[in-house]
Amino acid sequence: MSFANRRRKLLIVVNDRTLRRQLETVFSDLEVTASRMDEDPLAIVRRTEPDVVLLDLGAAREPSSAAPSLELLRQILNLTPDVKLIAITEHDARELTVAAIGLGATDFYHKPFDAGVLSLVVRRALRIRELEEENWRLRERTGEMALEGIIGVSDAMRSLCRAIEKVAPTNATVLLLGDSGTGKELLARALHRLSGRSHKPFVGINCAAIPETLLESELFGYEKGAFTGAAKRTAGKLESAEGGTVFLDEIGEMPPPLQAKLLRVVQERSVERVGGRVPVALDLRIVCATNRDLQTLMGNGAFREDLFYRLSEVTIRVPPLRDRQGDSLLLAQFTLQQISERFGKPTRGLAPDAIRAIQAYRWPGNVRELENRIKGAVIMAEGAVVTAHDLGLEDPGDDPEYLNLRVARARAEAQAVRQSLAVTKGNLSRAAEVLGVTRPTLYDLLGKHRIDSAPFARSSGAAGDAEPAASREPAAIPSESAESDAD
Repeated sequence: MSFANRRRKLLIVVNDRTLRRQLETVFSDLEVTASRMDEDPLAIVRRTEPDVVLLDLGAAREPSSAAPSLELLRQILNLTPDVKLIAITEHDARELTVAAIGLGATDFYHKPFDAGVLSLVVRRALRIRELEEENWRLRERTGEMALEGIIGVSDAMRSLCRAIEKVAPTNATVLLLGDSGTGKELLARALHRLSGRSHKPFVGINCAAIPETLLESELFGYEKGAFTGAAKRTAGKLESAEGGTVFLDEIGEMPPPLQAKLLRVVQERSVERVGGRVPVALDLRIVCATNRDLQTLMGNGAFREDLFYRLSEVTIRVPPLRDRQGDSLLLAQFTLQQISERFGKPTRGLAPDAIRAIQAYRWPGNVRELENRIKGAVIMAEGAVVTAHDLGLEDPGDDPEYLNLRVARARAEAQAVRQSLAVTKGNLSRAAEVLGVTRPTLYDLLGKHRIDSAPFARSSGAAGDAEPAASREPAAIPSESAESDAD
């Protein structure tokens, strides 16, 4: 059963009997288990597998006087790292609260008991838990994707993977266009792996990383005595990729004289070594990549137009991370686990402020920047969770609006109403038919989203049966709970 469809579980570990009963009443909509500290909460955690744990740290105000409670907190999080633990402390126990958060508590609540505030804290923790469950579920679905090493579930990445799968079995020359750090080399390797050349070499060369004076001999090889230091005949990168794939990264940085020589290689499928006279036949596939605008370079005469058309038999654009909705958090969680294992560090979770920051940040350096920030956080983080501060990011304060399903649903609904009015030129009867609702329901939708249908009719020059929404009393905007009940 999915997380969204099952009853959510709350474990309350509180010694005060009266407070336990109050909490059981407040959270009666959840599957609640209540326990005292001396009733082996760890065994209860194993048995019930709660989503959220409310742990009362008692009347202590200093970490030293609450050592048993903090040890229990640590043991619970070690046993179930994904659980969201809320520490309950006295109102002036700031150092104890900081210690609890440092050990991995998701949130805290200061006494005295306030049902509304505590309910808000617990619901927020449940929402974070739900978000993480959904992201892990999406991560498992990436196993269905054929591109090993490519993590992403956004529509943009799924379209990209389908394009790679289509072109991989062919011998077409492929040009990958995209910002720096978007993973173009991973995609080039996927093209090779999914092709009939996978059992042959994959040879990569960065055209921007090798000095111009050396690039020619690196690519094409050289004969003995071709230049000072050429003590023997040496095959170039193109020859060493025989039967396989050569990946020319940063092709936009290749000097014009070498572009002419590469054009001949692409056209004739043969190469002449530096200082050589006899062409060497080649059987290879060429994949190129660049973050430069080749059209601009061609306009400036910095890149040969004939070479561009030879290299771009198939052009694939790689989307930046900012356009891959939902992928940044998925990548962050995956990278966090991988780097923690690589460095022998305990696997940490992401604090709520880190989750918000990751999703709100624009990631100008794309996947490479994300990996570097996660790596630094794993090394430097002192607590059991990685915070926005550890990542060097600012906490935006609120969850991104696109994660709020109520907001997203309302926006989509309003957009559908506006589109139906545009298509029907403001005719309410026809708009209701297009939407598949009754005319009174359409009136309610117009009032709910404060949409005036008159401009749609005026823009078409037709009066129709359009009725300005403002001329009627607007329908009440349903509350979040009411909207949820209607789903």
